[in-house]
Amino acid sequence: MTATDPGSAGPSPAGLPVLDAHMHVWDLALGKHPWLLGPQIPFRYGDYGPIRRSFGIADYRRAAAGFDLRGTVYVEAEWDPRDPLGETRWVHALAAREGLPSAMVAQAWLDRDDVEELLAAQAAFPLVRGIRHKPRAARSPNRVEAGVPGSLSCPRFARGFSLLARYGLSFDLQVPWWHLGEAYQLFVRYPAVKVILNHTGLPADRTREGLEGWRAAMRRIAKLPQVAVKISGLGRPGRRWTVEANREIVETVLELFGVERCLFASNWPVDTLVGDYATIMGGFARIIERLPAADRVRLFHDNACRIYRIGAAAGRSTAGGGS
Repeated sequence: MTATDPGSAGPSPAGLPVLDAHMHVWDLALGKHPWLLGPQIPFRYGDYGPIRRSFGIADYRRAAAGFDLRGTVYVEAEWDPRDPLGETRWVHALAAREGLPSAMVAQAWLDRDDVEELLAAQAAFPLVRGIRHKPRAARSPNRVEAGVPGSLSCPRFARGFSLLARYGLSFDLQVPWWHLGEAYQLFVRYPAVKVILNHTGLPADRTREGLEGWRAAMRRIAKLPQVAVKISGLGRPGRRWTVEANREIVETVLELFGVERCLFASNWPVDTLVGDYATIMGGFARIIERLPAADRVRLFHDNACRIYRIGAAAGRSTAGGGS
């Protein structure tokens, strides 16, 4: 990896290995991504027109050029919910051909009648490590209602969640921070399920009140040792990603969860709406540049390997292949 001037947001420091813990690719010619093919839907970054095109592994490698890329974790990309195994088969074929991704978080709907059958089928694929089901969420903290179908407090959702440990699957959680109280109540009942909180708990509201609410919610969920945090997805609509805007968020999460339960990720290509790969991943490197070298390697590489159970393949650079 190429070092850059300390004042820039590019890759730094030299030689830091990267296992990107959250990325996507999609081929719109397959006709399998309704949110990218139909009318735009409400989206946390606003207009997402620029990512309504196909993105492949070669595109990803070009975006990550200059980084010592060791592997990636593909996270389900809202493929047609009628065919969740189709996405898993497609990703495995892609990995066999391209050498990436190294692991996968697959789609399953935990509140559906066929959830156990689907979890068993997903767990049988060699790259699948976990499941993501985005729970139903309220638009603001004062609109949270307990027991809403599809939410974290829905009994059917809880039943599906309880089955994950049986199949050796972790759970990637993506909800706004005001649902982390519900998450706490669910997770404390099933401590055997490993949870990775996506996108830093979505601290989009950077007002004093918003940050205080986010910090309190994160402090509570941090009490559960089975929960790790993916530091990613920190963009805000209409604003470019900067170190200055995101330093406090990153440092707060590291303080609350400790280095061992945090991992960095690009959320590529979604976060290209707010910054390029070098700006975001290089920005994370700048924020933690004063940490011991071993901690920096944990945050960019080792923790992702451990949490997503990625073995020796992640120790080899993938930067030269497939592009």
